[in-house]
Amino acid sequence: MIAIMSGNFERLFADAGLRDFAPGEALFRAGDAVVSMILLRSGHAELVRHTGHGLRMILQRAGPGQVLAEASAWSDVYHCDAVARGPCRAAVLSRRTFRMRLKSAPDLADTWAKNLAQAVQAARLRAEIRSLPRVADRLGAWLAEGNRLPDKGRWQEVAAELGVTREALYRELSRRRRAG
Repeated sequence: MIAIMSGNFERLFADAGLRDFAPGEALFRAGDAVVSMILLRSGHAELVRHTGHGLRMILQRAGPGQVLAEASAWSDVYHCDAVARGPCRAAVLSRRTFRMRLKSAPDLADTWAKNLAQAVQAARLRAEIRSLPRVADRLGAWLAEGNRLPDKGRWQEVAAELGVTREALYRELSRRRRAG
């Protein structure tokens, strides 16, 4: 995922309140009103959407220095869940203040626009990978982008990233081991 260095947006979040989140805790839920912008100071969180077919799709993986749900600055409600992957600390700034600060600092607004463009490019790549018909093709394209399989206990995260079931991914990995 696109990394935003916290230094680039320190002026936006300099006086933001800090909040700690426990592993598995929601930073926000789909349908919640957007009242704040969130910059991770430490730890990791994921934006997750649950499909009507029961799949858990990861839309963003964010770490220190990254803003969660960037486009929410212009939305009334969140369209996905944000969940802490482990303990994390976040700077929380009101959306109104965030937008006012962008308006008053053209250089920050330009950097923010660049970040949004990079996030769109990354989202399009994920969509392209997820549109491939076979699990083998999706996994191959994902690996070709420089991604690496995590430890075995975290393979379900890759399944969520690819938009496939854990079982389908495990079958493909098993097939690759037998063929390799």
